Amino acid sequence: MADIVLDGVDKVYGGDVKAVDDLNLHIEDGEFMVLVGPSGCGKSTALRMIAGLEEITGGTLAIGDEIVNDRPPKDRDIAMVFQNYALYPHMTVEQNLAFGLKLRKVSKSEIARRVKEAAGMLGLEPYLKRKPGALSGGQRQRVAMGRAIVREPRAFLMDEPLSNLDAKLRVQMRASLNQLHERLGVTTVYVTHDQVEAMTLGDRVAVLRDGRLQQVDTPKRLFDAPVNLFVAGFIGSPAMNFVDARLESDGNGAALKFADHTLPVSAELVDSRPGLRDYIGSSVILGIRPSDFNDAEFSGDSDPRIEVTARVTEELGTEINVIFGVDAPPVRHEDAAALAKDAAGDEDNGDAALPLASEGSQFTARVSPRSNVTPGGTINLSVDVSQLHFFDQDSGLAIGHS
Repeated sequence: MADIVLDGVDKVYGGDVKAVDDLNLHIEDGEFMVLVGPSGCGKSTALRMIAGLEEITGGTLAIGDEIVNDRPPKDRDIAMVFQNYALYPHMTVEQNLAFGLKLRKVSKSEIARRVKEAAGMLGLEPYLKRKPGALSGGQRQRVAMGRAIVREPRAFLMDEPLSNLDAKLRVQMRASLNQLHERLGVTTVYVTHDQVEAMTLGDRVAVLRDGRLQQVDTPKRLFDAPVNLFVAGFIGSPAMNFVDARLESDGNGAALKFADHTLPVSAELVDSRPGLRDYIGSSVILGIRPSDFNDAEFSGDSDPRIEVTARVTEELGTEINVIFGVDAPPVRHEDAAALAKDAAGDEDNGDAALPLASEGSQFTARVSPRSNVTPGGTINLSVDVSQLHFFDQDSGLAIGHS
């Protein structure tokens, strides 16, 4: 095993297109690191540079104690798992697992040992004599992982390996990946655009945007303490709600005013966010996670409440998502615009989401499944003000981020 260090790594295409810009990232020995971000953010390019499939334009890349900028992929002692499985269709599962070892002149007895061990680890013993065409998508993905495991490399590199699987199978494979990493303890770099996948798999998660690293931290820290507006909106599902709000003095504390709503902010909360007191009398971007709302009927009396009209309700069994309007214009900041574009899809390909017909901003609240809320009905929502997020309107940086 080995740690992987990217020091000021750049990747430039065509002389002026920077796919990766000054990437500094230290992946610890045995760590499961996830690279996540919207399409085109540079995460797959970074992975391919680690693998040696893309030439590094600037900076240094080290695996273990060696600088490997100029080393070919075969000399880096890494194994890749791809999105499209890349299995040999004319070979059996057993032959697919063994093929790379045969090329490396590994002895027959050692090949047999490694193949047997990997097949047992992945539950592939019943399928060893089958060819890929006779396997399900999940079984083929396990074969692709097995082919990487038998290599016994210093690091695994995985490029969206679960994206071709259906939702239920992805959940199962995520659990399998977690168990595999616990068992093997091999340094793993995993690329995905799915932030739920990133949060459930990563020891740490690196969020990229436009080739630049935004934040690298544990999943919990990314969720609880995002460094800027982009990370706050990208991490979490449903996404964080944003609105421009006025922070006004209210005794020792403050009050947040947006649209026709007012939320109290205690002096303790103001003092717990370094620098927030300097914004009293000014406007900020307020962020509220959907999970920090609830139907007031099922929450404590101490939380402040706002009355809203539900436009859409999504009943998910374990919770209800209530989508409602706020009479305030959408936040105008480049980070918010980038998040909206990513959420809408690629307009050039006709995949853009249709917005709800409405004026102002759209919010989502996640409430108790026992709520009686209905589309078009009013609901009193409680707000956990201790979990509010504040961002500077100009820079988009979180206020009070430690």
